[in-house]
Amino acid sequence: MADFLLNALLAGLALALVAGPLGSFVVWRRMAYFGDTLSHAALLGVALGLMLDVSPTLAVTVGCVLLAVLLVTLQQRQPLASDTLLGILAHSTLSLGLVVLSFMSEVRIDLMAYLFGDLLAVSRSDLAWILGGSALVMLVLIPMWRPLLAITVHEELARVEGLPVAAIRLGLMLLIAIVIAVAMKIVGVLLITSLLIIPAAAAQRHARSPEQMALGASLLGLVAVCAGLALSWFKDTPAGPSIVVSAASLFLCSFALPRRA
Repeated sequence: MADFLLNALLAGLALALVAGPLGSFVVWRRMAYFGDTLSHAALLGVALGLMLDVSPTLAVTVGCVLLAVLLVTLQQRQPLASDTLLGILAHSTLSLGLVVLSFMSEVRIDLMAYLFGDLLAVSRSDLAWILGGSALVMLVLIPMWRPLLAITVHEELARVEGLPVAAIRLGLMLLIAIVIAVAMKIVGVLLITSLLIIPAAAAQRHARSPEQMALGASLLGLVAVCAGLALSWFKDTPAGPSIVVSAASLFLCSFALPRRA
């Protein structure tokens, strides 16, 4: 197997494994718009990284984490509805990123690669970031699984039982931010949320427990990555969108199977 294809496969599989359980919480807590906001802000991170001459991946990671903290702070202190605030920040950060890039005429970047991903161009250093970020998210998510389930099922009851609800909610948002930052290279800033949501939504129809849904979402994500890479390799289609199309096809196929009671 060619090195670039092996790097792409390993990066995609690592992301799919962690996106499954994390995407399940995105679906359960209806946080899709939050994911969109962070993914749009990723382009601003790329622009600032190029301006400050630091790694775009590092800049995106720091930017997404800071935006997640800002969102939590604003949601607690401002009178606007959450979806209104998210809409303002999503489009403002995306537009600001494009404006910042327009001022750097001497910098040549492949904007389409950042918007729609360039999985086949994943380098060894990119792979190290993706594997490290995915491993970190999984290591943190495992001990947080039960508390996250508790605040997802009944937040007020979890607060009465003594769980630090605000800290757990912030932790979930930070994990989503890290996944979005490392996934940018794979599916691009405009398609990241799809990889979190679609496999989890497909698995939800046939899971009998939260753990089954998380495992099913990871497995469907693995299949989508392999199918998308195969489509890209044999039909010369863009890798990131091909993965999302494969995941969407699996979601449609899930309707053909009888839903488990």
